[in-house]
Amino acid sequence: MENNTIVIFTSDNGSLGPNPPPIGGSTVAMGGSNGPLRGTKATTWEGGLRVPGIVSWPGKISPGRVSREIVTSMDLYPSLAVCCGASVPDDRIIDGRDVTAIWFDEAAKSPHDAFYYYWMNDLEAIRVGRWKLHFAKRGSAMCELYDLEADIAETTDVASAHPDIVAQLEAQAESARHSLGDARLGRVGTENRRIGRVPNPVPLTKFDPDHPYYMAEYDLSDRG
Repeated sequence: MENNTIVIFTSDNGSLGPNPPPIGGSTVAMGGSNGPLRGTKATTWEGGLRVPGIVSWPGKISPGRVSREIVTSMDLYPSLAVCCGASVPDDRIIDGRDVTAIWFDEAAKSPHDAFYYYWMNDLEAIRVGRWKLHFAKRGSAMCELYDLEADIAETTDVASAHPDIVAQLEAQAESARHSLGDARLGRVGTENRRIGRVPNPVPLTKFDPDHPYYMAEYDLSDRG
């Protein structure tokens, strides 16, 4: 089993950092450090979304190799389907991409032309290659450009020095606004889908008040 199992370690977002949980009224900081990244969970700075992604598959994936290509947790669905010899539905939009080529080939490139940073329904930033352009934060417009290869901590805004890059990323962001929308600008996406619903749903887990959970279940209502 050890030699025929894919093990994946990752996270859906960065740590809360020095902030208390957003729900439940606790004032105790529960997050770890996102350093050297700027920002925390629930922000579109790198500290809010950039997370480790470690994939192990003995005999299939070379150990110790590092890739700097952009992938997302949404890519796990189609990628694991490929590994299992299955196919994803072709009668609907699938947001993730098959990134198994990156797992197996050191020279493989990301299938994503750009990465879009959304907060709720607002497009707050876009990344293309080494460049990341911020459009807004919590509804307030901004224009800040960062070179993530030279400045992963997003400390130095270089928008004024690279107006051509700003224009290029602004134009590419229109693709996201067209398909996914941008509530801050009143844009409605053409590919928006309603959330999936299951008749008579049953939670996979249940809360046991007598069980010694390792952390506060401040979001119990969402987890079921």
